[in-house]
Amino acid sequence: MTRVYFVRHAQPEHSWEDDRTRPLTKEGLADAEQVKILFTDISIHHFYSSPYRRSLDTIRPSATATKKEIITDERLRERQKGQGGNEYGMFEKRWANFDYHEENGESLANTQSRNIAALSDILRRHPNTNLAVGTHGTALSTILRYYDSSYGCQNFLRIIDFMPYVIRLDFEGLACVAQEELLIVRKEFKGRKRADRQ
Repeated sequence: MTRVYFVRHAQPEHSWEDDRTRPLTKEGLADAEQVKILFTDISIHHFYSSPYRRSLDTIRPSATATKKEIITDERLRERQKGQGGNEYGMFEKRWANFDYHEENGESLANTQSRNIAALSDILRRHPNTNLAVGTHGTALSTILRYYDSSYGCQNFLRIIDFMPYVIRLDFEGLACVAQEELLIVRKEFKGRKRADRQ
């Protein structure tokens, strides 16, 4: 059995414009230590991550503690956000139609396709090991949807304020056979724009 520990990043600086280089807040950096504590009794053989700074910085303390390299994969990056992409109505539209995307944004279908391609390659490369994967809220949600077609917008909105969030998926080959949430740290996702905040 291969066990993949998906680590949704800790709280980022939401006001930081560049998605790729957005850092964690001081609280986020402190919360990354909770991820390290979780992994204290779990032998992680390989660390993978989105190349985005907030994901790397969330799993870096865990990798450093075990003297492991973090391997980045561009396909594991977050969904590209376009105009008005974090508005509540846009969340609903994208989850109702996986091919829908705002102007200059990326669809959930495309986000899912590249993330699953990366994950499948990782699973083939490291059978019967424990893996940690640094990821993002939307990217992770599309992965969970791939293995559970009932996963939808409300599930995504449930985890949007979990930073960091760790969920383990167990695989036999490429088939997901079980999952378990292991760490939930609640922090408000300040990038979201809801009708009641307009």
